[in-house]
Amino acid sequence: MKAAVWLFMQAFLMGLLACAPARAQSEFTGERFPYDAFDRLTTTPIAVAGGTLNVAFAPGELALPRSALMAWLEKSARAVSVYFGKFPVASARVLIVPAPGDSVQSGTTFGFRGAAIRLLVGSDATEADLDDDWKAVHEMTHLALPDVEDSHLWLAEGIAVYVEPVARVQAGDLTAEKIWGDMVRDMPKGLPKAGDRGLDHTPTWGRTYWGGAIFCLLADVGIRKQTGNRVGLQQALRGILDAGGDHEKDWDDWPIERILQVGDKATGTNVLSDLYAKMRDKPYAPDLDALWRDLGVSARDGHVTFDDGAPLAAIRRAITAKPSD
Repeated sequence: MKAAVWLFMQAFLMGLLACAPARAQSEFTGERFPYDAFDRLTTTPIAVAGGTLNVAFAPGELALPRSALMAWLEKSARAVSVYFGKFPVASARVLIVPAPGDSVQSGTTFGFRGAAIRLLVGSDATEADLDDDWKAVHEMTHLALPDVEDSHLWLAEGIAVYVEPVARVQAGDLTAEKIWGDMVRDMPKGLPKAGDRGLDHTPTWGRTYWGGAIFCLLADVGIRKQTGNRVGLQQALRGILDAGGDHEKDWDDWPIERILQVGDKATGTNVLSDLYAKMRDKPYAPDLDALWRDLGVSARDGHVTFDDGAPLAAIRRAITAKPSD
């Protein structure tokens, strides 16, 4: 009897120990960024252009050394800083949470108690996975926009989807051929389908992410057309950021009209506001094939070529050109 009790207690204790890492890990993966848990972790600062990343690691095993992960975060922050002219916030917390599997699995941006990003990184992730990753730049781009209402989530996600690859080209981390080929392939996912009621009223995955990205591309081209290619969406987004439109607090929402008006003021146009009026509550579907031809982009069988004699070829080149400042 005693032996049986001992075996039972031993199994019970082993079960508790086995569950402990899972319980500890769940502390870092809830809906809210785990600020209190983060406060108990040792952090390492990374200086970025005009700001600091304070990086912490949740408990768990990672095949990669921390130095490789820190270099990946610094590289991602540099791309975002190139696009916006500075890192979007003065200070941001970054939490790396080990997760089963490989690659960078997901990311989330928060502003509940200061700007914060959580990235779930596969325990078997390699340096090649980090080189291919887009999620860190995507999440850091979210820091450059105020929190928005759920009906306008397409704007936040669309900007992050569109800016991420452009920023990486401007930083020298991707080729222009790569991102234009990806746009030709993926932008149609954002076109309206039957029953669509416009971006504000159609919260599907395709419309939220790629519909928002279509809005950004049309805005970029439209601004450049009206300004003789002097400025584009990049300058509009910098204007929003310079006016205090960052992601510091969840409760610091800006009405979408304010966001777009500030962006328009920065470019001296009404492109953002006019495009929103066209797309917010109607299933507006631009002719993407015609737009690619005008931009001089041809993608066939995974091979991308550019026609520099196309009507909007100069705009295509300007979108990915590294800023002079």
